[in-house]
Amino acid sequence: MTAKTPSTAGTAQAPPHPLVEFWRYFSANRGATVGLAVIVLISIVAASADVISLYAPEEQYRDAFLRPPAWTEGGSMRFILGTDDIGRDILSRIIYGARVSMSIGALVVTLSLGLGIALGLAAGFARGVVEIAIMRVMDIMLALPALLLAIVIVAILGPSLINAAMAIVIVALPHYVRLTRAAVISETAKDYVTASRVSGAGVIRLMLITVLPNCLAPLIVQATLGFSTAILDLAALGFLGLGAQPPTPEWGTMLANALQFIQRAWWVVTFPGLAILITVLAFNLMGDGLRDALDPKLKR
Repeated sequence: MTAKTPSTAGTAQAPPHPLVEFWRYFSANRGATVGLAVIVLISIVAASADVISLYAPEEQYRDAFLRPPAWTEGGSMRFILGTDDIGRDILSRIIYGARVSMSIGALVVTLSLGLGIALGLAAGFARGVVEIAIMRVMDIMLALPALLLAIVIVAILGPSLINAAMAIVIVALPHYVRLTRAAVISETAKDYVTASRVSGAGVIRLMLITVLPNCLAPLIVQATLGFSTAILDLAALGFLGLGAQPPTPEWGTMLANALQFIQRAWWVVTFPGLAILITVLAFNLMGDGLRDALDPKLKR
C-alpha cells in the first residue's frame, strides 16, 4: 500500500486583490513612485497655502524690491527665494500659484474627460450620421495647433483665468473623444456585450455599466497626462497675457512679469519655471507608471 499524497487544492493561493496587484506594478516603476510623491506634496502645499505661506501673495514690501534669494549675497532669510520687482515674496506666490495651477488643472481634466466620454460613447454606440458628425468636428479641431486654437478661443471670450480654462477644455476634448470611441468600438465587438444585449440590457445600461468600466484604463492614463498638458497650456496663456491677470499668483503670469529682469534678477524667472517643470515632469512620470500598471500588454 502506498501512502496517499495530500491534496494541494486547499493550499492554492488566492489571487491578489486588484488594488494590491495594481500597486505592485505601479511601484515597480521608480519614476512613477517619485512622481506620485511629488504630486501629493504639491497638492498638500496647494491645499494648505494659507497656513504655510509666510506672506499674502499680493503683499508688497517697498524696502525689498528685487531682493535676491537668502543664500546669495544681499539675500535675507526673510525672503527665502527673494522678491519680485514690486517687493512681493516669490516663495509665497509660487505656493499660491500651485493652488491655482492644480485647481484649474483638475477642473480642465474633469470637464474635458466628462464631455469626451459622453461624446465618445455617443459616437461609438450611435454610429452612422452621429458618429460622422462628432468625429469630423474632432478631426477639424485636431488639425489646428492646440495652443493657437486656445489663443483664438480666449481672444473671443476675453482674457481671464476661467476663459483660459474653458479654452483648454475645448482643446483637450478631441483626445478623450477619439480614445473613448476607439475603446467602445473594441469592447462592443466582444461576447460579453452581445450577451448583455441578448439578455435585454438597454443602451444606457450597456454604455454606463457594461462597456464604460472596461474603457477606463486608457482614459485614466490620458487624464493624468492631460493634467500636465493643462498646466503647461495655462502657463503659456498666462505668459501671453491671456490667462490669469495680475496680481493673480499664477506661474505663467509670474514669468511674463519677470521677463524684463531676467538678466539682473535671475530668480524671478528661475523659480516659477522650476515649479512648472517639476509639476509637469511629476505628472508625466506618474502617467507612465499608470500606463504600465493598467495596460495588460505592458505588465511585466
